[in-house]
Amino acid sequence: MRYLILPFVLLAVAAHADEAKPFDPADYPAAVQKALHYANQECDSQGGGAVTFAPDTVRKVDLTGDGRDDYIVDFRDTKCGQRESTYCGTGGCVLDILVTRPDGSIRSVFDGYVRSYTIVAPAMKQGSARVIRFDLHGSYCGGFGAQACVKEMAITQTPFAFNKP
Repeated sequence: MRYLILPFVLLAVAAHADEAKPFDPADYPAAVQKALHYANQECDSQGGGAVTFAPDTVRKVDLTGDGRDDYIVDFRDTKCGQRESTYCGTGGCVLDILVTRPDGSIRSVFDGYVRSYTIVAPAMKQGSARVIRFDLHGSYCGGFGAQACVKEMAITQTPFAFNKP
């Protein structure tokens, strides 16, 4: 019986060890840390408090199709003190997309509010940019807040923004 329990105990300890590592901005390149620093600046401007990042605040994925890591910084679950809505509003939550250039530098190509996003299935052609489907505030499609507004964008080295009509 003892031998049957040991594997379960080891599995539980290993699972707990994976969950124990807190989010650390220092795990990311300087440009990503700069985007994360926005959270501290915004929190300070609203009266301060400790900024708490969710474990999935930064998503590392090749968006441009060049084989380099790009980054999506999503402030959806970031908290300023006890406030949960510092980084979100009726237009969604702050989202930054940063891409890695051929020289290794990282540049922001999008910084705005989105309600949600989905990375569309990988491109069929090797080296092609990934497409992201954005759910935006209805005003970006000529409507009002509650109306659906979906836009898609292929992520390249070129910065973009969504404009209201």
